[in-house]
Amino acid sequence: MEIVEVMESGDYEQLVVAVDKNAGLKAFIAIHDTTLGPALGGTRIWPHPTEEAALTDVLRLARAMTYKNAAAGLNLGGGKALIWADPRTDKHEGMMRAFGQFLEGLGGRYITTEDVGSTPEDLAAISQATSHVVGLPRTLGGSGDPSKATGFGIYRGMKVAAKQALGTDSLKDVSIAIQGFGKVAGYLADHLLVEGARLTVCDINPDAIARAKALGSTILEDPDAIYDVDCEIFAPCALGGSINSNTIDRLQCKMVAGSANNQLLTPEDGETLWKKGVLYVPDYVLNAGGVINLSYEIGRPYQEEEAMERVAGIADSVEKVMSISKDENISTAKAADWLAEMRIKSVRRAKGIYLAP
Repeated sequence: MEIVEVMESGDYEQLVVAVDKNAGLKAFIAIHDTTLGPALGGTRIWPHPTEEAALTDVLRLARAMTYKNAAAGLNLGGGKALIWADPRTDKHEGMMRAFGQFLEGLGGRYITTEDVGSTPEDLAAISQATSHVVGLPRTLGGSGDPSKATGFGIYRGMKVAAKQALGTDSLKDVSIAIQGFGKVAGYLADHLLVEGARLTVCDINPDAIARAKALGSTILEDPDAIYDVDCEIFAPCALGGSINSNTIDRLQCKMVAGSANNQLLTPEDGETLWKKGVLYVPDYVLNAGGVINLSYEIGRPYQEEEAMERVAGIADSVEKVMSISKDENISTAKAADWLAEMRIKSVRRAKGIYLAP
């Protein structure tokens, strides 16, 4: 990987490599775009097999955060951090504090929060070294775990999309295959089950499977079999890249809508779904509830009721993307990108920032 070439071709602003041997810290902080404001994104802790895999992941996630925050109408840019470690065995308070020191050195250009592998306790440790953290526990003045808001936003957007894909926004008796049953999927499932949806679930974590089973979900022994489930909605809620040339032909659904970031392995996969007549609800539009909720901590006292009212507006964002897709005869993936890019470009023009031809 030629990192400078990747940064230039993807319009990235900054990549920080953070290493503290005493703390066992190896981390990357990627800032993609700060046109709309400081970059906001989570800190992922994950044991990628290679450095290149870790870099690829953090860069893709940072870019997705730019689009997510822009499409959600937030005055925030996009970034992401990745601590290259196993969250089950490697992380400790000293590592988190060391990471916080590197974060503080960015002077507020990047604000972080929870992500895969990190916890509210990790954020509390990071906050000992920097104030540029949101999503802290309520006891420390934050809004708490953003997963609840993310799950609620996905539910609201899923209902609007279902009206187009299934002919009704009621999810009663609708079959939904959920790939991955982490915290966000759990909150989403709560809303779906209240409506009477029928859930089929897979996960590699026995504890997650136990939670899903306790809710009455159908459990798949083989996680890979989730792609072959005859369902109306396929909900990717695990890691990214699950919608790709090897899995699309296996899908037996009318709609793809879930919480995972970067669900499409390549942009072409969004076009393939569109041509097959499968409604894809762009992930960064649908799963923006968490960052919307977190944005209500920045520069103001957190007000949950006001924040959740804004999260409910994800339904309007999904409707707008579907409308653009229909009017312009383009895929929903392209429509979402267009929506985000037009907002960034309009702000750049207003600021007098040079736009390359």
